Amino acid sequence: MNPSDIAPILEAIMIISFGCSWPLNIIKSLQTRSTKGKSLPFLLLIDFGYVAGIVGKLLVCDQPGFKWWVFAFYVLNFIMVTTDLFLYFKHLRAEKKAEK
Repeated sequence: MNPSDIAPILEAIMIISFGCSWPLNIIKSLQTRSTKGKSLPFLLLIDFGYVAGIVGKLLVCDQPGFKWWVFAFYVLNFIMVTTDLFLYFKHLRAEKKAEK
């Protein structure tokens, strides 16, 4: 098997591995309704990284060997991290309101 055939598979494995943690974070956020244990800079940095990956993929989408299914995992992960970000701000607002 050619390394250029294996590279997208390995990349997808990496993205899927990272992506497995985000549903767990979202569930935890929904259950605890708290920002405790969350890091806004971390979430923003991860989302920024996914945006860079998405743009990088779009720049080469017309080249041979481009795998749309790998690109889709970048987008899915971005959506999940962004969901966790929205929950962070929702819970932060509720926590500040409860302090008053």
